[in-house]
Amino acid sequence: MKSKTLFHKALFLDRDGVINIDHGYVSKIEDFEFNDGIFELLHLFIKKEYKLFIVTNQSGIGRGYYSQNDFETLTTWMLAELKKQNINIESVHYCNHAPEENCACRKPATGMVDEILAQQNIDLKNSWLIGDKQSDIDLAKNSGIGSTIAIGERDIENATHSFSTIVEAKEFFLKNSLL
Repeated sequence: MKSKTLFHKALFLDRDGVINIDHGYVSKIEDFEFNDGIFELLHLFIKKEYKLFIVTNQSGIGRGYYSQNDFETLTTWMLAELKKQNINIESVHYCNHAPEENCACRKPATGMVDEILAQQNIDLKNSWLIGDKQSDIDLAKNSGIGSTIAIGERDIENATHSFSTIVEAKEFFLKNSLL
């Protein structure tokens, strides 16, 4: 008898501008500031059994603004802080290339999502992506991720929902049963 493969819903998260305030090339713990409401918003997805993944462009490495080690140190600290809030991130995927390198992993290219799909059984149609740039929303479209949330004041096209802040997104999802 064949066993049925279980596919999981996922939440794909950009880092700078979504998990933390984007101060521009954040690479040090002392410059990292979690966005208001992010813990509560992530808990809403966790309660609905979503797996959480971070997909982030980190061109500051490729541009020489900070090192791979700086990024890894900050990431380890961030994951520990999230864990203290009972938030488990399955994995962090990042593109360390400068935009002119034309790699397959820099959003909106699908390389980071492809890496996740090679390791996990994900139901992309019933998954979400939260981002603050057009490239985030375009990544979702290019990958087949079903729903998107755009955060911030930028004009971002084709997002399922748009909110000025993470707190607004959290309030919306508390009031509406969309997950």
